[in-house]
Amino acid sequence: MKHTKWFLLALLLVVIDQLTKLLVYGYLKPHESLEITGFLSITHVHNYGAAFSFLANEDGWQQTFLVTISSMASLAIIIWMVKTAQVHASKLIALSLILSGAIGNLIDRAALGFVIDFIDLHYQDFYWPVFNVADIAITLGVMLLLMVDFKQEKSKS
Repeated sequence: MKHTKWFLLALLLVVIDQLTKLLVYGYLKPHESLEITGFLSITHVHNYGAAFSFLANEDGWQQTFLVTISSMASLAIIIWMVKTAQVHASKLIALSLILSGAIGNLIDRAALGFVIDFIDLHYQDFYWPVFNVADIAITLGVMLLLMVDFKQEKSKS
């Protein structure tokens, strides 16, 4: 399979995401926090919603909805990757990052009913929503994909 290395990259990132979540789940109680620096803590949080806890306060229907959306998005990304030529390495890296994040959080939702978040950035009274490795992969993948598409559009004009 010509795209094996891109799927292996995604798999490696899923493993890293799941291992970090397993460590947090095993060593910190929910809402327990370990201060690393003045602006970074490891805080065990259960997110029952999507990004920024969107839909988290619903009565449970959101879990099925989010598992379904994540599954469909993962399948769409896999198809997109397979249809993308090998010469577009930057796009394939971006898609691998997004896929790994989607699958990492999908595993949590399907197995636990929530996503484990733990990276807690803060400064004085400002707290960014707690996130995880999968969220970082999705964010970096989307940013790279936008940069690649912007560069392609610019080169066409």
